[in-house]
Amino acid sequence: MRGRWLNLSTISMRRGLILAGGASGVSAAFNTPLAGIVFAIEELSHSFEQRTSGTMLTGVILSGVTAIALVGNYSYFGHTDVVVPIGISWIAVPTCGILGGIGGGVFSAILIRATRGLPGGLGRFAKGRPVAFAAVCGLLLAILGIASGGITYGTGYYQAHEIIDGRTHYPASFFILKFIATIISYCSGIPGGLFAPSLAIGAGFGGWVAQFLPHTTPGAVVLLGTVAYFSAVVQSPLTASVIVMEMCDNQQVTLALLATSFLAYGVSRMICSQPLYAALAEAFLDGMASAPKPPPVAKTAVK
Repeated sequence: MRGRWLNLSTISMRRGLILAGGASGVSAAFNTPLAGIVFAIEELSHSFEQRTSGTMLTGVILSGVTAIALVGNYSYFGHTDVVVPIGISWIAVPTCGILGGIGGGVFSAILIRATRGLPGGLGRFAKGRPVAFAAVCGLLLAILGIASGGITYGTGYYQAHEIIDGRTHYPASFFILKFIATIISYCSGIPGGLFAPSLAIGAGFGGWVAQFLPHTTPGAVVLLGTVAYFSAVVQSPLTASVIVMEMCDNQQVTLALLATSFLAYGVSRMICSQPLYAALAEAFLDGMASAPKPPPVAKTAVK
């Protein structure tokens, strides 16, 4: 939108502004300015022009300062003191990395495929009757919400917070149904976000895996599951590690987070070779290019 206001014609500048908006949103929404900067840098290395880096970093810094000025300095998921000591506890790293990488890679592949159009009759129905299709998606989301007792509604922040704090244990159905609900929400054309739901799905996945790893701290496994799934979805392992570290105000698990995140990233790349946000940005730009342009304003001759 800002690119239209500024009448920027170059694709690289529009891509840069899209990325700047995304990175600034990460910084402001989760109070994780460092993660916003890392996200911008990682996405730059994927497909965007290096010359737009100043625009992105400026946006991230300004959004972070604005968020702190308005709501104060806070930690999105509070503070955790869990650790992953070297030894048998590190079995959680490959476990979460591989399983989370598979889940996140499949999720990204589905969303990229949906961005290009749903297959068969479903795609024709969605394209020909978008309002009716969105209504059907809404009905499916309502059914999932009722079936899950309401825990699949919203971003999943409260459920993720409870899992990370160890206050509540959710069954595997939570992250499975949340996974499905997020895909349906995106396909409806009215997505409810990807970052926060992915963190919730990852936390639910980590909480479920923790019960099978008795030699590790459950809270640590939750963080590793969160970073694994999130890294696999966005395919930005440094961003995933930093954002989870900042959200939980815990630097003690940094090495385990990085190892899990990069493993999940590698697994995800084998399933989905194109980064999700790069694909979504390309689809957004294509949609803007194909959108009908408003008629030119008639100029009145000056006498």
